Amino acid sequence: MTAPLMKPTILILCTGNSCRSHLAEGILSAALGDSFNVQSAGSKPTGYVHPLAIQVMKEIGIDISGHHSKHMNEFMRQPVETVITVCGNADQACPVFPGQVNRYHWGFDDPAHAAGTDEEKLAVFRRVRDEIKTVFEAYAARRILAAAPKRLAFFDRYLTVWVLVCMVVGVAFGKLLPGATTTLSKLEFGQGSQVNVPIGVLLWLMIYPMMLKVDFGAIGGIAKRPKGLMVTLFVNWLVKPFSMALLAWLFMQHVFAHWIDPETAKNYTAGLIILAAAPCTAMVFVWSYLTDGDPVYTLVQVAVNDVIMLAAFAPIVMFLCGVANVIVPPKVLIASVVVFIVIPLTAGWLTRAILLKSRGKEWFEKNFLPKFHPVMMWALLLTLVLIFAFQAENLTTKWFAVILLAIPILIQVYFNSSLTYLLMRWFKVPHNVAAPGALIGASNFFELAVAVAITLFGPGSGAALACVVGVLVEVPVMLSVCKICNGSRAWYQRSGS
Repeated sequence: MTAPLMKPTILILCTGNSCRSHLAEGILSAALGDSFNVQSAGSKPTGYVHPLAIQVMKEIGIDISGHHSKHMNEFMRQPVETVITVCGNADQACPVFPGQVNRYHWGFDDPAHAAGTDEEKLAVFRRVRDEIKTVFEAYAARRILAAAPKRLAFFDRYLTVWVLVCMVVGVAFGKLLPGATTTLSKLEFGQGSQVNVPIGVLLWLMIYPMMLKVDFGAIGGIAKRPKGLMVTLFVNWLVKPFSMALLAWLFMQHVFAHWIDPETAKNYTAGLIILAAAPCTAMVFVWSYLTDGDPVYTLVQVAVNDVIMLAAFAPIVMFLCGVANVIVPPKVLIASVVVFIVIPLTAGWLTRAILLKSRGKEWFEKNFLPKFHPVMMWALLLTLVLIFAFQAENLTTKWFAVILLAIPILIQVYFNSSLTYLLMRWFKVPHNVAAPGALIGASNFFELAVAVAITLFGPGSGAALACVVGVLVEVPVMLSVCKICNGSRAWYQRSGS
């Protein structure tokens, strides 16, 4: 006779075990069904479940009247898989559960402390219930998804293959139809603008849909747990562009000086700096999904990066290129930031705000956003074909440069992801924030980088090629970082985060 499989136990802890932990237990049990054993307990249990907690849960069809207040010691000898603490007030110390378990902390106000009339107290209980419902139902959805094998979408999974195909098609187009290639490369929005018309249109078709996904309203919710965001911003803006500038200068202008002429080396250096100065946006959500990341926190990290990019991107690129002895026209760089960051970000924000208000979030996310995925896919592929067509002569005579450019990019990815991950562990940030943060710290907004490199140096430049090499190596390298984060989860959580 086969012994029945034990259900994984999820333990929700707070201090008194009278309100918040019972609200969370009831909501999570309803969302997960019979696949998990969800329990709640406290370090100093009050001995009862608050009547208003029972009342507000009944309003949403969940009965917790049979719950009773328990001490966390009851679970010390039981195989607990996950512990979630829900204390929120600064004067409360959340209980610490010993052992190697998955740990999460989502703080909520204690409704038992609500003052005022009965109706005012009830309003506080309803608010906290709804906040808990939002967070724990999202967590339940992630746990259910985690039970299924995680795979990238077909297009994302084989992005490196598509890039290689585009390289072959583009080079063939450039070599077989040199006249058409020259005509396309000279199409500019204005004389001397350096913004190629076909590539500019295609890049906008990629960048605008990405900006539609940015929800700036989620930023305020991270105020109670800012450490993960601070680490991400430190690496993205104070480490990553400067470390890449150092690597680019070292490899392109010194280590590989035997194979690269000085002027081309400066072009490659500029491209690598531009690549590193633009933090990743769209693909971060894919990496977060693959590492069981906190989707709300990931969204905030992306939103804050995009806001900072408005002001910081141009000065950082200009400064680092200047240090590397690469001349960057300030007016052209500022114009590229306006065209490829300010305008699409503003347009995306306005579109999102208007449609969420008029059509609702469900319609926006399930009907409107999915329509842009094939547009983004084809825009990316056609952009790469054109860039490789413009680069055809260089690629056929200097193909070795692609390999040389990949080396500092690879070093930068693994250095910054490791640094972010270790800093997160040191500051005891939960793994579901640390893993996406490590990936944000390593990956790049290559669509923007390509746009800026083309605007500054032209579609056939070495700077544009350097950014395209970033696309070529991004997916397999970032998948390896995902695997490292997932494989080291138990080690990471032994830090007590």
